[in-house]
Amino acid sequence: MSRLICMAVFTIAGLVSAGVSAQNYPVRPMRLVVGFAPGGSTDVTARIIADKLGNALGQQVIVDNRSGAGGNIGADVVAKSNPDGYTLLMATTGVMAFNHYLYSKLPFSAEKDLAPVTQVGSLPLILIVPASLPAKSVKELVTMAKSQPGKYSFGSSGVGGATHVTAELFKALAAIDIVHVPYKGSGQMMTDLLGGQVQIAFDQIASSISHVKSGKLRALGITTAKRSTLLPDLPTIAEGGVTGYEATSWNGFAVRSGTPRPVINLLQQETRKAMAVPEVKEKMYALGIEPIGSTPEEFATHIRAEREKWIPLFIKIGIQPQ
Repeated sequence: MSRLICMAVFTIAGLVSAGVSAQNYPVRPMRLVVGFAPGGSTDVTARIIADKLGNALGQQVIVDNRSGAGGNIGADVVAKSNPDGYTLLMATTGVMAFNHYLYSKLPFSAEKDLAPVTQVGSLPLILIVPASLPAKSVKELVTMAKSQPGKYSFGSSGVGGATHVTAELFKALAAIDIVHVPYKGSGQMMTDLLGGQVQIAFDQIASSISHVKSGKLRALGITTAKRSTLLPDLPTIAEGGVTGYEATSWNGFAVRSGTPRPVINLLQQETRKAMAVPEVKEKMYALGIEPIGSTPEEFATHIRAEREKWIPLFIKIGIQPQ
């Protein structure tokens, strides 16, 4: 009996301790780990929100870039941090949804070691082609590709990235044979697309819209299920005849599993408030990002749905773990 009493005392003490730490949180600077190099959309988004979040919480939120391995290096830092809410991850589609399949020996489990806080934003991609290509709609592009299987190619910034998997989904649902040409980064891919070496690409709005406006590229469709407020006149790919098509890149905040729930709730609430600031919303829209601000439960549900969507596709098209 005395043993049970002791266990109960320790359990209550642990709960009280967690409650106190959550009540006083934060009392020191926080770290927001970004698994990509400075200057990209993920990094810029993190810095925009970190500034406002720090002001709201009364503590500095320091952005810490740990780039490499598709965001896995940064994620591993957070997965091995103390579960106290002082180390956050700018979580991405790859890290949370499918990197565990693409990389056979990860030192962490996104599902077990990371707790979702909130989805920050959704990054729709647009289907773009050189202006010299005759196709002026998704339907015309699909017709062209079906008439000459294997003739046309699509570029991506690398195997397994958003620009690759969104194109593979398009290829599968449209039942067309187009050849994948992976590049070491979106810059090289864009150069060859503009030059006509590849004829099709999916890319973020912010990095491609200037070429569309200049007339060098033609945007045929957007990857969201509904038309985006970012480009309301651009039809969805599903509207173009590829039934059921939907694919977006996204990002959000995550912390080490075991972080007290009151801390997670506070982070979610203050992040959502920060994203509602007009200045922040304008900057996110300029990056081609639609603000979300979901609850931890909603973000977790979204992550599970993305895992169920992408992994079977990878298996079907033969993408192998590395």
